[in-house]
Amino acid sequence: MSLSLILAALWVLAATIVAMLPMKHQYAPGIVLLIAAPFGIAYIGAQHGWIFAALGLAAFVSMFRNPLRYLYKRARGERPELPK
Repeated sequence: MSLSLILAALWVLAATIVAMLPMKHQYAPGIVLLIAAPFGIAYIGAQHGWIFAALGLAAFVSMFRNPLRYLYKRARGERPELPK
């Protein structure tokens, strides 16, 4: 298995562990994972091609759909509420 896929699997495990934390403890590690994901997806794409990068992107969007929805609404100028 290539280094990019090993790192991606570790990223998924880290994201799963962060999702199990209480909401108030999810923000800092969640932001780090959110920022790290595009670099990991690009690394997968460089080693394995665009199809695998697209699969990684689909998995990323699936796991982070709510934070991405929040960021999209903030970019449009809306003020969505944060969960408590």
